[in-house]
Amino acid sequence: MDLTRERVDDLRQLVLHHQHRYYVLDDPEISDAAFDALFRELQSLEEQHPEFSDSNSPTIRVGGALTERFEKVEHQVPVLSLANAFGEEDLRRWRERLLRLLPEDEQALLSYVVEPKFDGLTVVLQYEDGRFTLGATRGDGEVGENITPNLRTVRQLPLQIPVLSQDEGEAATSLSHPGRLILRGEVYVDEDDFLEFNRSQEERGERTYANPRNFAAGSLRLLDSRISAERPLKLWTYQTFQLEADLESPVSHWDSLALLRRYGFPVCDESRRFSDEEWEELVGFVTNWHELRQRLPYELDGMVVKVDLLSQQERLGFTGKDPRWAVAFKTGGEEATTKLLDIGVKVGRTGAITPNAVLDPVPIGGVTVQAATLHNADYVEELDIRIGDTVLVKRAGDVIPKVLRPLTELRDGSEKPWKMPADCPSCGERLVRPPEEAATYCLNNACPDQLVRKVEYFVSRGAMDIVGFGTKQAELFVESGYIRTLADVYRLPWEQIEALEGYADKRVENLRLGVEESKSRGATRLLTALGIRFVGSVVAELLMARFDTIHELMDADVETLSEIEGVGPKIAEAVVSYFELEPNRTLVALFSEFGVDLASAHSLRATVPDEQPFTGKTFVITGTLPTLSRNEAKTCIETWGGKVTGSVSSKTDFLLAGEKAGSKLAKAQQLGIRILSEQELLASGGQIAESA
Repeated sequence: MDLTRERVDDLRQLVLHHQHRYYVLDDPEISDAAFDALFRELQSLEEQHPEFSDSNSPTIRVGGALTERFEKVEHQVPVLSLANAFGEEDLRRWRERLLRLLPEDEQALLSYVVEPKFDGLTVVLQYEDGRFTLGATRGDGEVGENITPNLRTVRQLPLQIPVLSQDEGEAATSLSHPGRLILRGEVYVDEDDFLEFNRSQEERGERTYANPRNFAAGSLRLLDSRISAERPLKLWTYQTFQLEADLESPVSHWDSLALLRRYGFPVCDESRRFSDEEWEELVGFVTNWHELRQRLPYELDGMVVKVDLLSQQERLGFTGKDPRWAVAFKTGGEEATTKLLDIGVKVGRTGAITPNAVLDPVPIGGVTVQAATLHNADYVEELDIRIGDTVLVKRAGDVIPKVLRPLTELRDGSEKPWKMPADCPSCGERLVRPPEEAATYCLNNACPDQLVRKVEYFVSRGAMDIVGFGTKQAELFVESGYIRTLADVYRLPWEQIEALEGYADKRVENLRLGVEESKSRGATRLLTALGIRFVGSVVAELLMARFDTIHELMDADVETLSEIEGVGPKIAEAVVSYFELEPNRTLVALFSEFGVDLASAHSLRATVPDEQPFTGKTFVITGTLPTLSRNEAKTCIETWGGKVTGSVSSKTDFLLAGEKAGSKLAKAQQLGIRILSEQELLASGGQIAESA
């Protein structure tokens, strides 16, 4: 078993889980630093192992699913996250990359702005003709939640922008308001106000919040804005996305902050500007950010360093979802010693058995650590880790507790060596360790712990994406006997579920609808969801580009599969071995019987025509398409030589529109841009471009 692949899969599920807790529920289970370390480890593994790349990985796509309580808003400009630096060396490497990417004549112009990284809720604010018209959460970076009424209650937010002339601070009736201004900010609450609010809530016996960030986020997501108005919310603004005004446009980020101040927006005075010659001074300022945090009345979770000149920002561009011209500086991991009380084992969805340390609780970096990974039996044996040892524990990157080594000099003879159990702790079946592998497995497909995790993965966003079906449902339905194989997801006893506590009619109906909708996800998603070793979404797409249905794939041999570029013998053997097992073939037959789509979508996307008919054509995609995801639609367009951008302009040739198309559709209609449906794109293909 490839432990690295197992770790990547586990990390993706962890990151998605904690993004949901953070962005949707406003109830995180771990600290920001802990999440950052999970995210950073996943990024590192994906960089080291490009064969595990996945278009649905949370490192590619900005995390933050949306609650259904608010109207969805498509951002005019993508609201991206930042890469992290966890020490001076990371920061210096970031600068070295900048110098490599910039021409020599521009390196001398390089300068930076350093700003506090506020620990609140990111918001996007839009002004039309000087009036505040729209406020939204960041959401997934492309689509956010419309929280305009609640944002209007934040007293620091200007509802009307003053008219300005070129002379700073001078009113000028001859100039109009900005035609449009879109900017980014952070809503937060002072720590004293937060503590006072929680104290008064406790006295009344009402809900309290875990931290100021949760309080700010929860207050802006209240359905009654009158309650939001009673909350002590505050605002910082720090980035201009779009400006259409008679004033001369700023040429640097520092100038844009000054302009925001002129317009009456709250801009933090703790920001600093440094030239490249002052780099060492910048490093000292950034690495001492904890001193700044201690004297400020609100919480920070780091510092942000940005390239100042906007022209250089544009030249540097982006890598994946992160701008190359900015980085967030945060603190690295910490270490502590504690007692190893016991070693337990966890059964993963692939049957891999992972030993975990049960620790005497110890605070590390502000978090109480009670458990840590021990990776595998070889790790325990090589380090001679024993139950009862005093061990050195590190929260790697401020998360993932890890036992580094035992302090053998502190042993008193009572410590006990540990061995991997012979039988599975979940189902009792004999465990197996394949030759030349470090991992040990339970091979029983009916193992309860495996089944829960298989179901979790099957219904997850990167697989069948069943809305409303998560860890709690997987555990409950397996424990209740409703799910014994993955196919049982599609024959759940809805009447019995309705009788369960907490499952009202509407909740059951939404879950039923989510299950039904997932049947049309297509063969690539289903193949991904099966959890075959080495087959993630990327490999699944490669396989289903070769076959019309999963039934055809099931009958393919190793030689045929190995010929597919990007697959190879190891993956081919895993796929053939999986489908050689009769229970797995029966599983696929059941999916077909229950109406799950087993057909490949590759025929819809066509092969690359020699003439490349969309060459030179620019597309914008908006709304929810009937069958294709945005990435799949983008692949179609790029296959025919086209280019996809994020905003509609006079240079846009086509708008591919689905349901709830929003403001981009209106703007495209106003500009006379041709509107396409998914059906028109797929059915007409190259003919569209020729007739445009």
